[in-house]
Amino acid sequence: AHDARARVRTMKAVICNESRLRVADIPAPKPGKGQLLLDVLRCGICGSDLHLYRGKIPDLHDGDVLGHEFMGVVEEVGSGVTQVNPGDRVVIPFVIACGECFHCRLAEYAACETTNTGKGAALNQKGLLPPAALFGYSHLYGGVAGGQAEFVRVPKANVGPLRIPEGVADEQVLFLSDILPTGYQAALNAGVKPGSTVAIFGAGPVGLMSAACCRMLGAETIFMVDHLRYRLDYARRAYGVTPIDFKATEDPADY
Repeated sequence: AHDARARVRTMKAVICNESRLRVADIPAPKPGKGQLLLDVLRCGICGSDLHLYRGKIPDLHDGDVLGHEFMGVVEEVGSGVTQVNPGDRVVIPFVIACGECFHCRLAEYAACETTNTGKGAALNQKGLLPPAALFGYSHLYGGVAGGQAEFVRVPKANVGPLRIPEGVADEQVLFLSDILPTGYQAALNAGVKPGSTVAIFGAGPVGLMSAACCRMLGAETIFMVDHLRYRLDYARRAYGVTPIDFKATEDPADY
């Protein structure tokens, strides 16, 4: 199906329009040097997208394409791309990194010094770590079109895309774009190890990913703190957490 769609010159995408979001027909991108064109098979709506929707992230322009959780099939590659080929199924990380600068060589990809040409790069002039470019996340982070679209142009195609093995479903890898690494990094930063006792504040998707990663790392007891019972109930069923409802009138230990 993606072969037929690739021949069209327009595509549907979620764009910003007068401070609101809408689905629009816009020109389909073409890959340049070091880039690939991805036929998007699955994309997600991240909680971070709500920050854009509510106006908490500045420098979002009319016509900007949103979305930073997506995967799909490589449709076309530009010159210089050697790590992936047309037909490969890949998942794309949220962060766009060059793989060559000082921070990338330290595996600090979110602080890539070269990919963000937006206003956020000015932080580097103040002695702070500049943020890398991000897909679909305003011109503060490079103004790169995101993946809530039929096609997306992926820069630094030799660095970011992760090839998906056969036998693994699209839905199983979609969260590798952002939300699962976020939860995993939290568990690593907390130093979780076998026998650990952990408290996770917030039973939303990232909290659930953190709980899953804590279990994987051997945590013995996980307290999950929230005030929405349906989320706490799910976390208890799925990951065996000890739920704490901070708005409950009864003793949280009796939940």
